[in-house]
Amino acid sequence: MDAVESLESKINRSDYKILIVDDVVSNVLLLKILLTNEQFQVCTANNGTTCIEVAKTEHPDLILLDVMMPDINGFDTAVVLKKDATTRDIPIIFLTALNTPQDLVRGFQVGANDFLTKPFNKEELVMRVMQQISLVAAKRIIEKQNSELRATLNNRDKMYSVIAHDLRSPMASIRMVLNLVVASASPETVGEELYTLLDQANRESEEVHDLLDNLLKWTKSQTGRLTVVKQELNLNDIIPGVVEIFDIIAQTKRIKLDYQPLDGDVKVIADNDMLKTIVRNFLSNAIKFSPEDSTIEIILKEEGDFAKVSVCDHGVGIAADRLGSIFHKGETTYGTDGEEGSGLGLQLCQDFARKNDGDCTVESIEGQGSTFSVLIPLKK
Repeated sequence: MDAVESLESKINRSDYKILIVDDVVSNVLLLKILLTNEQFQVCTANNGTTCIEVAKTEHPDLILLDVMMPDINGFDTAVVLKKDATTRDIPIIFLTALNTPQDLVRGFQVGANDFLTKPFNKEELVMRVMQQISLVAAKRIIEKQNSELRATLNNRDKMYSVIAHDLRSPMASIRMVLNLVVASASPETVGEELYTLLDQANRESEEVHDLLDNLLKWTKSQTGRLTVVKQELNLNDIIPGVVEIFDIIAQTKRIKLDYQPLDGDVKVIADNDMLKTIVRNFLSNAIKFSPEDSTIEIILKEEGDFAKVSVCDHGVGIAADRLGSIFHKGETTYGTDGEEGSGLGLQLCQDFARKNDGDCTVESIEGQGSTFSVLIPLKK
């Protein structure tokens, strides 16, 4: 049993209504008896004008439409039905004694789904009707599943947004307190074991805060609630501030951040917050995957019509088979000190870069390090 036969066996025919349209009363009665015996709901019309009216009020699932009628023929009736938003999706089977290629072409041009040639037998009638009803049933299933999927996605995005928004503020406070405690404490004052725990908690609070920040921005971006505000920016003003913030974090692993600017102004057109978010994620990852006593270079270049900001580390690197999906495949990764990453940050970077008419790239050799870059259009 194929998929269509399986679906047909599950269809409750009494849920479907068929509109019969024919100016010959005997034909209408015959079709009505046959289809009623097959458990379908049936409504009727004896001309094209009435067909259009009944189709709008009864909303049938299928129309059996005679071609040769006195007021408006079936082809012209179909044209009217297909122009109206309330009836255009109702499938039509033409009932006709015409069987020339020209008639068939004309029928399909005006929206026919099938033809039933007069005189017809019961078996052929039921078969062709069931084919169309099966398609209607399948469409309903797909529409229902799409509706349920949209509701699920909307609920998921709302949940992400609530989680990120409600947790980010208290997490920021916790992070700030831990930053101050670790900065003012030392192994000598609080003991080696307690200092190690405080330092670990401080790092983990940074990771959680960054994750919540990324989650909130990603959710807003996916739901269209994040506005891109492009403006003229000088990268030599923007990048040093981001590097300075991460210098404190890098020092906890005795990592040096080496910013290599270009001489003069490097002006781009981009969203300030999105650009900073990209560079912050690149720096956070570089620190996470770099060994102690290493250096991370932040290099500013111009390449054609773009400014290029690259963050180069000398850490664990990335396997060649992961490079192609690194920006769109969220997966858990672990840094040199066991720091856990969700992969969401890199997806957000690519999304933000493309919203600013740019792109993100990665070059890496496993065991030697990685270079993550963002390309942003230069001001012309």
